[in-house]
Amino acid sequence: MLVDVILGLQWGDEGKGKIVDYLADKYDIIARFQGGPNAGHTLYIDGVKHVLHTIPSGIFRKGKINYIGNGVVIDPITLVKEIENLEKQGVPVQERLVISKRANLILPSHKMLDAASENAKGASKIGSTLKGIGPTYMDKTGRNGLRFGDIIEEDFIVKYELLKAKHLQLLQMYNFDFDLNEMEKEWFEAVEKLKTLKQVESVYFINEALKKGKKILAEGAQGSMLDIDFGTYPFVTSSNTISAAVCTGLGISPKHIGEVIGITKAYCTRVGSGPFPSELEDEVGEKLRQVGGEFGATTGRPRRCGWIDLPALNYACLINGVTKLIITKADILNSFEEFGVCTHYAYDNKETKDLPYDMVNRKIKPTTIYFKSWGNIDAQQAMPAELLAYVDYLEKYLNTKVAMVSNGPGREQLIELADK
Repeated sequence: MLVDVILGLQWGDEGKGKIVDYLADKYDIIARFQGGPNAGHTLYIDGVKHVLHTIPSGIFRKGKINYIGNGVVIDPITLVKEIENLEKQGVPVQERLVISKRANLILPSHKMLDAASENAKGASKIGSTLKGIGPTYMDKTGRNGLRFGDIIEEDFIVKYELLKAKHLQLLQMYNFDFDLNEMEKEWFEAVEKLKTLKQVESVYFINEALKKGKKILAEGAQGSMLDIDFGTYPFVTSSNTISAAVCTGLGISPKHIGEVIGITKAYCTRVGSGPFPSELEDEVGEKLRQVGGEFGATTGRPRRCGWIDLPALNYACLINGVTKLIITKADILNSFEEFGVCTHYAYDNKETKDLPYDMVNRKIKPTTIYFKSWGNIDAQQAMPAELLAYVDYLEKYLNTKVAMVSNGPGREQLIELADK
């Protein structure tokens, strides 16, 4: 049995949560493999909006196991709030949620370090969500991390105090005012509640499931263009967001990777700082923001908006080995008589489809072509010629099949495309 992967191909916010929820019925286990509570996976179920930050998006499906893998970093406070909110809605989280002992914990002092570091950057801010994720991954790679399995060990408090002491020393360099007392109290209360959750050893749990023929869907967070190695560095997240991270984030061999399903919006958005060649800093971009409701699910920050960027999308397909594409928010383009598509970049006196090594310090001019929009559609209608022409263009450009188009926020508004 193989592990299928769903991940974002842009700068996050592509609508991954909705797609995972839609496909979850076909799988036994839905597994998060990287990232932390900076994720904001939005789902609309029976007209009700739900936002998940750490828990996989299959949690609303009966009989499904939702697994938080070792590649994820966990904030106990955020996770407990998420669990309590779901339980109020009648979701039996204890039955459906399993957590790797190897997942690292975000401490209150990690959040303080995140805020202090971002504040010190001044005008060069990365655009961090200030959730403590970067400092937590730094401690993980620095071999100082506190892991989820540690919360039930006898030396847990000793390990916590040692790591906290290290953070307090670092904070002295920043001359940054902070008070950990209240947050620490809430953090330890959350940790006590999390002790009741099922913990597993990553490698044996996931590989035993594969041996038993269980179908597994790996759910990515953020987007491929935020990958620490292949994204628009340094304006990236602190983890690997691409399909290769499924192996290290869950503890499986590359031979177990099956379909790689890439999610892209019909246009582009980005939160925070960093390169965005196709950005529209005018009334068209503002219209995209308002009509698309482009405000961060985690931070509430307005997203930067622009036309779809095909050089970046092609790059993301290459590094992920995408086998299927899903286009979300296609309905938003109906607010325009025509919409733009960035097909090439112009930089260093050349026109190319290739991304430069350094997108930050190069002036990149997008080449844009335009397509006619289409009217509202549903699964019972024949696909409009304008939509089919656009899909055909994308498939040829990206050499990848478009499997679905989302025409609205609900589960029922995902339209599967037959072979053309």
